[in-house]
Amino acid sequence: MSSLKNLISIFLLFLTFCVKAQIATLENYNQVWNTQSQNSSESMPLGGGDIGANVWVEKGDLYFYFSRSGTFDEHNTLLKLGRVKVSLSPNPFKDNEGFKQELLLKDGCISISQNGTTVKLWVDVFNPVIHVDLESKTPLKMTAAYESWRYKNRDSKGKANNANSYKWAPQGDIITYKDSIAFEGNGLKFYHRNREYTVFDVAVKQQKMESVKDQMMNPLANLTFGGFITGSNLKADGTYNGIYQDTDFKAYRLSSVKAAKKHQFQIQLYTNQSVDATLWNKELKNQISSYKKIKNNKAEEKTISWWHDFWKRSFVFTENEKTKKDSVYQIGQNYQLFRYMLGCNAYGKYPTKFNGGLFTVDPVYTNKDLNFTPDFRNWGGGTMTAQNQRLVYAPMLKSGDFDMMKSQLDYYLSLQKNAELRSQVYWKHGGAAFTEQLENFALPNPAEYEWKRPADYDAGMEYNAWLEYEWDTVFEFCQMMIQQKEYANEDIRKYNPFIISCLRFFDEHYQYLAKQRGRKALDGEGKLVLYPGSGAETYKMAYNSNSTISALKVITEKLLQFSEKELSKEDLEYLKAFQTRIPPLNFREFGGNKTLAPAKSWERINNSEVPQLYSVFPWGIYGLGKADFKTALNTWKYDTDALKFRSHVGWKQDNIFAARLGLTEEAAKYNLLKMANSDRRFPAFWGPGYDWVPDHNWGGSGMIGMQEMLLQTNGDKIYIFPAWPATWDVHFKLHAPKNTTVEVKMEKGKVTFLNVFPKEREKDIVNLLGTTLTEKENLK
Repeated sequence: MSSLKNLISIFLLFLTFCVKAQIATLENYNQVWNTQSQNSSESMPLGGGDIGANVWVEKGDLYFYFSRSGTFDEHNTLLKLGRVKVSLSPNPFKDNEGFKQELLLKDGCISISQNGTTVKLWVDVFNPVIHVDLESKTPLKMTAAYESWRYKNRDSKGKANNANSYKWAPQGDIITYKDSIAFEGNGLKFYHRNREYTVFDVAVKQQKMESVKDQMMNPLANLTFGGFITGSNLKADGTYNGIYQDTDFKAYRLSSVKAAKKHQFQIQLYTNQSVDATLWNKELKNQISSYKKIKNNKAEEKTISWWHDFWKRSFVFTENEKTKKDSVYQIGQNYQLFRYMLGCNAYGKYPTKFNGGLFTVDPVYTNKDLNFTPDFRNWGGGTMTAQNQRLVYAPMLKSGDFDMMKSQLDYYLSLQKNAELRSQVYWKHGGAAFTEQLENFALPNPAEYEWKRPADYDAGMEYNAWLEYEWDTVFEFCQMMIQQKEYANEDIRKYNPFIISCLRFFDEHYQYLAKQRGRKALDGEGKLVLYPGSGAETYKMAYNSNSTISALKVITEKLLQFSEKELSKEDLEYLKAFQTRIPPLNFREFGGNKTLAPAKSWERINNSEVPQLYSVFPWGIYGLGKADFKTALNTWKYDTDALKFRSHVGWKQDNIFAARLGLTEEAAKYNLLKMANSDRRFPAFWGPGYDWVPDHNWGGSGMIGMQEMLLQTNGDKIYIFPAWPATWDVHFKLHAPKNTTVEVKMEKGKVTFLNVFPKEREKDIVNLLGTTLTEKENLK
């Protein structure tokens, strides 16, 4: 008997070891909560298509905020669409005993269950509809209350304006106008309709663009957004008032006609922009009518199928050990969780915002002093900040989410005309002039542009110490446009005029500036004089910034590889000539070690970015297997600014730089820090960092860093494990150029599975697992 017990003990110990040694699968990363939440900050994200919701159970009631891409008000605040509170009687959620809330990643839904009752929440990926489905063993009554803080006009004062385009410089009283909310039959209709006069008009006047105003795209005037809540067993049941956290609200109740074992309701959302105020209502009704013809199970099947396909595209699964803080398990988990959050806005008209995406909640849980409405987020709603936004979208290349990138890339395309009008109005030359902090109508943010300006200051310039002359950040999106062709062989001809227009701006504008100062448009070598310029927001009044030069070199080089079917002969000739005018990169030394310089010269340092390493990432001029690799490595090692600014927080990219340079130990360190669980209940709600919660450029830069540790390319060569520790078991599938996918499983320092598609690309694989830095330096 004793011998049998010993054998059983040994077997159980072996099983435990095997479980710990296993690589996780997607189901391991499902979030399961066995207690209810304290408040909205302990919510769980849900979404699909272009809709996001924060779901939690508090004091026995189910709550969720819901948001949609592109719901900007007159002041460019990204408004939430409301909050729903679901109450059941008798209440199965009255305590924590047996409570379970689970995010089922594979199906893209949330399940909440207790005492024989299950509530499933899901969002239709292909139609803007939120579903709440309940099943119970015993009949229950249900009340679904729509809680709105915009039941009245609300003044926006002080720091509350950081959520809109006025920020710290409001012009007069700023009012968030009330929504229209009313029972209609057995349902509830709610919507916000923008007035014709918006911050667009204010910015156009401020920035002296009135002469071309009638030619400009205006995304805000008469924009209308909202929806309709309805259920088969619901009726209107009056209103009540209350306060949630720091914000008063009015609730509109829909209650069940009778107790039942099954309940369901839907929230149909609709957005349009039309001078005809009645059109929104007509089109919403048509949408509801059309959706009724779709059998609910078919809509759900299509949504589940989409999520299944989404997870098959790519993944990074790491070892299944949950207990250790900052563990390899956590970075695998949070890679998946953040990619899921990005998938919730796969097809939005507007890109996922870096400062919270669709998942912000009451601001007091980010900063206790900011007791504003749930609509608040720092750094604006319709303001897009390019250096942050690029980190949200760049990881979608290697994850194969090319369809999801269109929201960001087509957003820039929609702004081309307005950006070109800026160049024509201010400087009488061609090209699209894009600034770093950009409104969704292509003008600089009005507060950053500055209201108190010298009378004779260039009207095309921001009077701003951080943002002046920072125009090159658009090129990372140009690169992503080109990479659609390189990775997925997509026809990108619609983007080509945009990319050339961005290049043309630099060509013509810097010749224009040179002629303002002297007789010659170019320097003695026939090169552009990129002065004044900027190395990110950090190196100001820069002369020939390396980040700008890298962008111009790489984008021009890539375009010149296009055929005459893709670019006209005239465009190709122009690009060849332009290429000769791009100045060379700049270098400096630290202790006799040659390094990349931020620029040829600069006047001051404003921020803590490291653009001297942008030639490594995103531009890839330097890296593994490429010429003069030592110079890039020296920049990481010896540049005193790079050393001083090093961090994992927010948009910091040291985890990416280290991976690109094959520095396994450093890449491991910074990616463990970057992708460790957040301080909030949901592990991927990072921040605020430098921005807001959840910090999406934090998550995006973390995804990129992990991808670069696992897979890099150099020409046709595909390096696997260029900076991944041999002791970290992993199973990954990532994308590479030429429609290539690479799936690899590595266990105990050995590759146990390799599948490359197409098969002929297998010859291009170079396994760098366990190689030394010296060996990486000598790659050819």
